[in-house]
Amino acid sequence: MKIFVYGATGMVGQNVVNQLLAAGHEVFAGSRKPESGKASRGLTWVKADAANPQAGVEILDKVDRAFFIAPPGFTDQYAILSPWLNRAKEKKLQKVVLMTAMGVEHAPAEAPFRKVELMLEGSGLNYNIVRPNWFMQNFQTFWIGGIKSDGKIYFPGGDAKASFIDARDISSSVVSLLTEDKFNNQAFALTGPAAVTHDEVAAALSSVSGKSITYVNVTPEDFKKGLLSGGVPNDYADFLVFIAGNLREGHASPVTATVKQITGKEPIAFQQYANDNQAAWK
Repeated sequence: MKIFVYGATGMVGQNVVNQLLAAGHEVFAGSRKPESGKASRGLTWVKADAANPQAGVEILDKVDRAFFIAPPGFTDQYAILSPWLNRAKEKKLQKVVLMTAMGVEHAPAEAPFRKVELMLEGSGLNYNIVRPNWFMQNFQTFWIGGIKSDGKIYFPGGDAKASFIDARDISSSVVSLLTEDKFNNQAFALTGPAAVTHDEVAAALSSVSGKSITYVNVTPEDFKKGLLSGGVPNDYADFLVFIAGNLREGHASPVTATVKQITGKEPIAFQQYANDNQAAWK
């Protein structure tokens, strides 16, 4: 099949592209800087820039199916993705898979992420929506600064548990849904196999890094200050503080069996994630 992947250089998108290519599909990879993309057989890089959402949508005229994900750092996901969904509807794509976030179905209809979901659900296209929980990979990206500098995970999560999911499981789920039709027109909350606290996360990272890593339950205000000092835009920092509050209240603790349902494989446990990425914290 010919498949378009939005956000093809991101943590999820990159794995989706690689898995699709390995399966023999032709991939059109959307990127803000397509000229920087690595060449590969069956792969065409195309422009897809959140700062100019209309640019590049015509590539959907050439594909059968598409995957969409809102890039991090932007809070108006509807403004970014609606031009693409409109084009997908016009061209009557065989299938669209959209990634949002766990719990979006409970947001008001006017909330940007929920608005995108409702647009897709009402499009008449075959679709799937995946709503992953917090990424395990956040501990080697977003929160890596504190871990590297002083062995601390700074996060306002209290002692709540979260069923963190490995981005590799998200990508595998997306690829299965993109290339198969047995689960058409369903939405799935994606989680890891167990819910853990941030103290348990710190213990797992300590066990593989050779250093003492601990969790510090900071205030939402201090959390936002840290995000802003790291260059996160103000509105996106507010968004992260809000969803961190949801985690702190226990809304990220449910565990689902959907990764196995979709892919046939058990999701990756946090300790396995830590083992696989131990170089990130050394």
